[in-house]
Amino acid sequence: MSKKKVYISVLGIFILAFFAGNLIYPQFLNLPYLPQLPFKLGLDLQGGIHLVYQADMSGIETSEYNSSLQGLRDVIERRVNLFGVKEPTVQTQESGSQYRLIVELAGIEDPSQAIEMIGQTPYLEFKEYKENYQEITAQNSEALKNEGTVEVALEDPFQPTNLTGKYLKKAELSFDPNTYQPLVSLQFDDEGAKIFEELTLNNIGKPLAIYIDGIPISAPTVQEKISQGKAQISGNFTLEEAKTLARNLNAGALPVPITLISQETVGPALGKVSLDASLQAGVWGLLAVVIFMTIFYRLPGFLASLALVIYTILNLALFKTIPVTLTLAGIGGFILSIGMAVDGNILIFSRMKEELRQGKTFAIAVEEGFRRAWPAIWDGNFTLLIVAAILFGFGSSFVKGFAFTVIIGTLLSMFSAIIITKSFLRCLIGTKLEKVKFLWR
Repeated sequence: MSKKKVYISVLGIFILAFFAGNLIYPQFLNLPYLPQLPFKLGLDLQGGIHLVYQADMSGIETSEYNSSLQGLRDVIERRVNLFGVKEPTVQTQESGSQYRLIVELAGIEDPSQAIEMIGQTPYLEFKEYKENYQEITAQNSEALKNEGTVEVALEDPFQPTNLTGKYLKKAELSFDPNTYQPLVSLQFDDEGAKIFEELTLNNIGKPLAIYIDGIPISAPTVQEKISQGKAQISGNFTLEEAKTLARNLNAGALPVPITLISQETVGPALGKVSLDASLQAGVWGLLAVVIFMTIFYRLPGFLASLALVIYTILNLALFKTIPVTLTLAGIGGFILSIGMAVDGNILIFSRMKEELRQGKTFAIAVEEGFRRAWPAIWDGNFTLLIVAAILFGFGSSFVKGFAFTVIIGTLLSMFSAIIITKSFLRCLIGTKLEKVKFLWR
């Protein structure tokens, strides 16, 4: 490569680093047209709440588990978005026979209100008579005669059906044209409409009970088959109760019931302490690497340190532009990648020393050092990428954050070693500095 092209490459690298640095800290020069992007901090850095819910899959067919869990995740995500939480993390987790929903709400100021609103999201289901409902009704009537003398447990004459809030398309407030009582009108999606049509066909002349959170609120008698996927909930509501129910159903009727089993709150103050400590660790880690490289490898080490600073700037800029949700684990992966970013440079410089000891010119030593070190650099980084990809694919949210920052750092470190450091060294070819043996051996 000609000297002119080398100088252009180095100039391009510094221009890229300049704009990336201003993207990270826009207050430095306040450049126009440069987007003002904040860092996206995770729950453990800006405070918030970590909730774990247990999903009750007892009323769901095994073949429907995956779709029901996906529907549950979508419903809760929509619910917390309506609450005003920015970029919540909602994910499902399966452990043996346990099915859980994990909700992370970062930056939330009132955790109790969020928990209450998530818990208020109703579980809507339609139930039909059991085959022996007449026998059950008779038993319940007999048991009620003894009320006051012994405790009685009444059996529900209705049994669950496939029609649940999973298939709800919309709910809206309406009024009975005769009594003017407020109602809640339901419209199901295409799949729900088919289930509802079959359900009404099989229950003509029988009541079809509507349950909200396990409580029957209405049991209208089916007069005929209904083919449009429409239903009404009537329960002697007040106007405000009907509005609230319609709003909650629109926010999402749960396809399966959930129970809060774990709650962890991180205060903003604790998050700030963690963030400050992480930043200090990153600064000291970078400084330690720079000192080590400069002492042991002299001028090449200094150039590698300069490339490492540019690498850090580009890495942080990518975190903003992607954006990456930075957690403590993610920052740990980033700090680890700073140390790993110099691995390639160490291999290259060791090969260069061997070439120079054999009496080869500086220009040949630079090219041969990079050429012979590349297979080891590629093998090491590719192995790391495979492990990080496995962690990202199968790990929890915190592990994913660590793995993702490691993946970004690994890819960028190869660019730093092969492009940035190599361009810096090529600039010194033909200069007086290449003849100072102390700087290279």
